[in-house]
Amino acid sequence: MSAFDSNRLQKLRRNLLAWYAKHARDLPWRRTGKPYAIWISEIMLQQTTVAAVVPYFERFMRRFPTVVKLAAAEEEEVLRHWEGLGYYSRARNIHRTARVVTTELGGRFPDDVSSLEKLPGIGRYTAGAIVSFAFDKPAPIVEANTLRLHCRLLGYDEDPRTAAGQNVLWDFAERILPRKQPGRFNQAVMELGSQVCTPKEPACERCPLKSVCVAFANGTQAELPRPKKRQVLTDVTEATVAVHKDGRYLLYRRGENERWAGLWDFPRYQINGETGAALAAKLESQIQESTGISSAIGDRLVEFRHGVTRYRIRLLCYSAEYCEGRLKRGTELKWVRSEEFSAYPLSVTGRKFARHLENLSP
Repeated sequence: MSAFDSNRLQKLRRNLLAWYAKHARDLPWRRTGKPYAIWISEIMLQQTTVAAVVPYFERFMRRFPTVVKLAAAEEEEVLRHWEGLGYYSRARNIHRTARVVTTELGGRFPDDVSSLEKLPGIGRYTAGAIVSFAFDKPAPIVEANTLRLHCRLLGYDEDPRTAAGQNVLWDFAERILPRKQPGRFNQAVMELGSQVCTPKEPACERCPLKSVCVAFANGTQAELPRPKKRQVLTDVTEATVAVHKDGRYLLYRRGENERWAGLWDFPRYQINGETGAALAAKLESQIQESTGISSAIGDRLVEFRHGVTRYRIRLLCYSAEYCEGRLKRGTELKWVRSEEFSAYPLSVTGRKFARHLENLSP
């Protein structure tokens, strides 16, 4: 960081803010200085692209325009409006935080990083974003786009995700932050990282910071930041079953210790190479054990492939007919008509299967 003396820092700030004035995208959460809207947008943007977030954000804000409205809602409705964004723990955390802010903080968000970090699901970056964007107070931020930009500006060739790497980048983010308009500056840093200093083939020739960028000077921008180690994926095969009874299908709500906790889904089980009659018998046994009813497995209707964390999943979707028995007490199981599926928050593959079943309905 010694290369960034006061003159270079001033040039960086001046050039970046001038570029942002001309190139900032018109995004709905930038039209408001309200901490609630900024918080929701920042949580949605974690692990999700801006283009994907915009319609979700607008729909969410129409239904839950204030933190009080969000706090008063049932978790299931919050999850339904989050459906498709993934990482559903984010939705459960915003619901918890909304209730804390409403009941314990009088409906007002704290304006300092340390207080915000005490709320469920708010880490250092999100807290810094709220403080700088909503309250225009200096607070450094490091997220995916700024991590990449800062590594290239510094020519940092160590792993930026280690504790040492994070210290370097957060120190740099704090050092370059101006006292005036820190929120606008942070927005500009993120926008430049997203639109110009891209992961592949960065547009260095039109970058306003190329004259102060160490990676550009050394020709190493394609090598920085040091890439993550590639995760080894495990192949898994699962089966999900639409058990049918008198025009309704069986859904169950996933528990706290399961993937997609709080969402509804069709009964779903892991299989280990079984096929044909052996697979049908296994699924019928698992359905009876987990739900209390007996059923007869029918045709395989459709197949989906998807990824969850380190798993690459092949999902086989079957039909089944209810035979006899009552649903287990103490379990969240429901018989639901296909036209009612839209009222339930489902996993992505659960929603795909539900739409397939809707299309099969007369």
